[in-house]
Amino acid sequence: MRILVTGGSGFVGRLLCQRLARDGHQLMVVSRSPDSARRVLPEGCDIGDEVAAFAAREPEAIVNLAGEPIAGKRWSDAQKRRLFDSRLSVTQQLVDLCRQLPTPPRVMVSGSAMGYYGDQGQRAVDEETSPNEEFAHRLCAQWEAKAHEAERHGVRVVLLRTGLVLDAGGGTLAKLLPAFRMGLGGRFGNGRQFMPWIHREDHVRSIEFLLEHDTLNGAFNASAPHPVRNAEFAATLARQLHRPALMPVPAPLLELGLGEMAHLLLTGADMRPRRLLDAGFRFNFETLDAALADILQRKA
Repeated sequence: MRILVTGGSGFVGRLLCQRLARDGHQLMVVSRSPDSARRVLPEGCDIGDEVAAFAAREPEAIVNLAGEPIAGKRWSDAQKRRLFDSRLSVTQQLVDLCRQLPTPPRVMVSGSAMGYYGDQGQRAVDEETSPNEEFAHRLCAQWEAKAHEAERHGVRVVLLRTGLVLDAGGGTLAKLLPAFRMGLGGRFGNGRQFMPWIHREDHVRSIEFLLEHDTLNGAFNASAPHPVRNAEFAATLARQLHRPALMPVPAPLLELGLGEMAHLLLTGADMRPRRLLDAGFRFNFETLDAALADILQRKA
C-alpha cells in the first residue's frame, strides 16, 4: 500500500516505518524537519513537510501520530494551545486531503491516548467506559472528533487510545532509567494509580493489525492486557535492574515542580484492550516483567 504517516520520525513512528518499509509498503512521511527525519527513517521514504505535498501520490492509508508530547513541558496556557494545535491542525489537513482525493484512503489509524478516560480511580476501563471530564480528556476527545470527520469521505477511521509506550531509547523508560539505575527510583505519590503500558513492538504490531483488518473501526485501547499500579511498576523495574526502589516522590513535590501536569502522574486508568483482544490480536508481551526483561536485555 501507499501509506502516509505523520509523526513518522517519532519514537513509535520510526519503528513503524521500518516495519512497513520492510514489508514492501510505499511510505510518505510528513515531518516538520525533513532533513532530520531522513537520518532516522528507512531509505526510500518520501519525506515532506506538509500533508498537501503528497496529494498527487494518492495515499491508500494514513497513520496519524503527529502531536506535541503531552508531558514534554509544564502546562502553561501557551503550551496547552500548542498541544491542541499540533494535533488538530495536522488532523484537519488529513481530513482535507481525504475530501480532495478522487479516491480517498481506505483507512486512517489516528492517535489518541489513555488520557481520553481521565482519572478512573480503581475500576476497570474498556472502550465503552465514560470519561472523566478534565484537560487530557478534552484534548483527546477533540483530536478524535477531528479524525472522525474523515468518515464523511468514505474513510474507515480507527482511534488508538495508547498507554505508556515502553522500549529502549525513548518514551517513559528513557526518563525513568537513569534514576532507577542509581537506586533512586520509587513510586509517585501513594503509588495506587494505574499505569496502562504497551511494549513498542506490540504497539507497532497493533497499528499494522488495524490497517489490515477492513472490518475494524472506532476506538481501540492500545495497552497490554495486564496494567499495573505505579508502585508495582516501580518495584518491577527496580527488580529487573537489581536495584532497590526506596525513593518515592511525594505528590506535593510533583505538584510543585510540574503544576497541573502532575495530575498525569498521580492518576490513571485500569485500561484494558478489550476490542483488540476480541478482534483476535495477540500480544507478544502481556506482562510488565516480560516486556522489561526483553527491553533491558537488548539495551544492555
